[in-house]
Amino acid sequence: MLLFALVAFPAWAQEPDAVFDPFSFVGLTPAELIGRLGPPGTVLAARGNEVWQDDVVFRYAEGDFYIYRDRVWQVRLASLRGLSNGDPKQAALLVLGNAVLDRGDHVLLPVTGGSWPLMLRVNFNETGFVSAIYIYRPDF
Repeated sequence: MLLFALVAFPAWAQEPDAVFDPFSFVGLTPAELIGRLGPPGTVLAARGNEVWQDDVVFRYAEGDFYIYRDRVWQVRLASLRGLSNGDPKQAALLVLGNAVLDRGDHVLLPVTGGSWPLMLRVNFNETGFVSAIYIYRPDF
């Protein structure tokens, strides 16, 4: 029961600005994203390992929104609910709780309760500090 509570209701505090819930952006069309955040500051291409993995990225102050075909499938953030780039791995493990899957250079936390499965991924650099925070659809 406690494990379910950690996955469905993360242990970190809620952001005071309820308008920006990064989990709610996954699945939006570009028009819906622009409707919520306005025009992006920058639009760029992100090259994947394979040609089919190329994305268009809308960059905002809030984060980078990766678009594949006609939907946001991934969001990259500098911080998320008490966790920020530059924090030590131990802090990330404490913030994310017992449901986290530790893969060494990154941790994963499945997020349930939406229209599709989501994954929270926190990457660490070689010295063990947070280098990137992603929310994405693992079924893409």
